[in-house]
Amino acid sequence: MRPIADVASDLGLSASDIEPYGSDKAKIPLDSFPTSSPSGQPGKLIVITAITPTPAGEGKSTTAVGLVQGLAKIGKRPALTIRQPSLGPVFGQKGGGTGGGKSTVQPAEEINLHLTGDFHAMMSAHNLLAAMTDNVVYRHQIDDFEAEGITWRRVTDAEDRALRNAAVGLNGDGPMRQAGYDISAASEIMAILALADGYKDLRERLGDIVVGWTRDRTPVTASQIGAVGSMMALLRDALKPNLCQTLEGQPALVHMGPFGNIAHGCSSILADQFAINAADYVITEAGFGADLGFEKFMDIKVRQGGPRPDAAVVVCTIRGLKYHGGVDLKDLSTPNADAVKTGTDNLRNAIRITSLFGLKAVVAINRFPEDTPEELRAVKAAALDAGAEAVAEANGFAEGGDGMKELAEAVVAVADKGSEVSLIYDDDVSTIDKVEIMADKLYGADRVVWGRMTRTTARRFESNGWKFPICMAKTHLSVSADARLRNVPTGHNLPIQELRISAGARQIVTLAGDIMTLPGLPSKPNALDIDLDDDGQIVGVLGT
Repeated sequence: MRPIADVASDLGLSASDIEPYGSDKAKIPLDSFPTSSPSGQPGKLIVITAITPTPAGEGKSTTAVGLVQGLAKIGKRPALTIRQPSLGPVFGQKGGGTGGGKSTVQPAEEINLHLTGDFHAMMSAHNLLAAMTDNVVYRHQIDDFEAEGITWRRVTDAEDRALRNAAVGLNGDGPMRQAGYDISAASEIMAILALADGYKDLRERLGDIVVGWTRDRTPVTASQIGAVGSMMALLRDALKPNLCQTLEGQPALVHMGPFGNIAHGCSSILADQFAINAADYVITEAGFGADLGFEKFMDIKVRQGGPRPDAAVVVCTIRGLKYHGGVDLKDLSTPNADAVKTGTDNLRNAIRITSLFGLKAVVAINRFPEDTPEELRAVKAAALDAGAEAVAEANGFAEGGDGMKELAEAVVAVADKGSEVSLIYDDDVSTIDKVEIMADKLYGADRVVWGRMTRTTARRFESNGWKFPICMAKTHLSVSADARLRNVPTGHNLPIQELRISAGARQIVTLAGDIMTLPGLPSKPNALDIDLDDDGQIVGVLGT
């Protein structure tokens, strides 16, 4: 790997502008950010999204990393902005999130584990707020704020299903109540760190966090609890983006990690803002498929001040399209052009969603050795017919940047044209109508089925002035809210079970269908294979 100071120099930073964490990673202080690009024009921002994920995997992160390497191969000045993986999936089933093969972000093991401690700081701040909230109730310091009014749940980075629901305060040790834990990636503080544009904004957002309600349904905030100062102290360094590098030495900013299914699924606004003023082409990734992370990238991240993208890349695999075409997992390596053609409806839908937001799309076919020429021709024809500006094969896993030059050339041509970004609803539209619009335009649902008290809750949120965008929490394995429905299902309902307010993150989380905010470990978790070898090297972290 290159010394991190050399990587920083590619972004116009001197050694004194960064805070090194060893020789291979560093923090970028906010006062080191350039105020504008040296050329006077910001770099082009390209967002990576994908078809609806399948158990076979689509390689979105691998494509993002490889594309940055490919851009460097054709003489461009690129940078990557990507999320840090959560420890839950690393030790669970999904594995790491640093790409694969010859298209990875380094140091991969550290990125997949502790990196610079951002997640630990975030969880410490989140759980400190929980403890201080319980203490305020225990000591009766806010009138009419009682144990049953607390809504702020604790978080953990482990996929520990036993903590989904918990009784706390037993034996008189604090206010006794039913509570529970969420995965750290679903923390509102994680979302706030990914959306804040500086310390002043961070302080304001933390103060706005709603931790519960008084008996007369008045919200109680973190500011009233008195926790904001302590949280700011814990989060001082976590707000600074982390500088790492691709396997081929291009700059990679790794910052924050909200999930795309139960949170807004994007790396930080700060990382994007820095990157577009320091590089000519910036590749960023949105979590899961176009109906989830990409939609949230636009309706939440861009709406709240994130740089507007110039183009989108929609990643697909032949295997994934076969799956959506009805093929069983065990048969995905068997040639089946007919199933691929059927599955391209899902690709067409992803392209349709990117176009809803005004973005021109390039389709990247993440190649596998068993892909046949007939299958590849079917995908290329379908993508162009659906309105993609270009289609290119992506061989980043096997060949690194050399296997991504065709895609890089296509992306540059499309991004240089720019896009006319639009959003699918206005800020002032009611919460109920926003969900109805999403159900119709994004998910193809026949109707929204509102659970008990959910519409009343939506109106109560609006009465407090919270006309925020929707963060839809639903399965990532289907365009619908039912993970069993593949391809582009129709005739289904969107069941809204619960609404949660994230006033600091300025979004309303709507839980659709059977969605868990704290996953559980599988029967054979990755944790069984992760170890430290006799040479002190970490082994078994998938995705590295």
